[in-house]
Amino acid sequence: MTYAITPPAVTSLPIAGSEQRFPVRRIFCIGRNYADHAREMGATVDKETPLFFCKPADAVVTDGADVRYPQATHDLHHEVEMVVALAAGGTDISVEQAASLIFGYGVGLDLTRRDLQAIAKAKSHPWDVAKGFDDSAPVSALVPAAQARVGDDTLLSLSINGQARQQAHLGDMVHSVPEIIATLSKLFELKAGDLIFTGTPAGVSALQRGDRFVAELHGVATLEGRVV
Repeated sequence: MTYAITPPAVTSLPIAGSEQRFPVRRIFCIGRNYADHAREMGATVDKETPLFFCKPADAVVTDGADVRYPQATHDLHHEVEMVVALAAGGTDISVEQAASLIFGYGVGLDLTRRDLQAIAKAKSHPWDVAKGFDDSAPVSALVPAAQARVGDDTLLSLSINGQARQQAHLGDMVHSVPEIIATLSKLFELKAGDLIFTGTPAGVSALQRGDRFVAELHGVATLEGRVV
């Protein structure tokens, strides 16, 4: 097949302990999945109607690359999250079936232009420009599910310049990973290559140029980088 322009490169993530890489298809995100974060944002959790949004695949930053401070904002916020990668998908997936679709786990940052998000909220507009910008999804290498010990007691944390900013256990999530996958599959046809950002705990705050971050899904994955 001949294309009119050069096809874009395939976005991919490294896989821990392997020379293979994981190709990224779509990025799905859930908001307000930790009650303490919802409260700090002045929002409430609606257990019956999860809040979802998307980022473009090429928003991913990985392999230790610097994260560029985005244009059009003066208030860039960090949101540390466990990231789930899918090896298979489908529609109308049951909660019981969901775990079998997981390829692996990582840790990432859902970077947010908070000032633009506030404007969008005030006008009842979508959050796209606040969430789906370039370099808005730094992600660690993925650890295959068979090698990752992930449970309710697994700790998720973020430090900036050596100072702790965010910390919570996965058991604090309002919607579990299987519940997130099952609900998403009623809204989209999920497929192999999809990433799911599973929500952030309290403690979100601003990042500045020059900041260095360490995000950890303890005992599983680590993401280190800097904002430039």
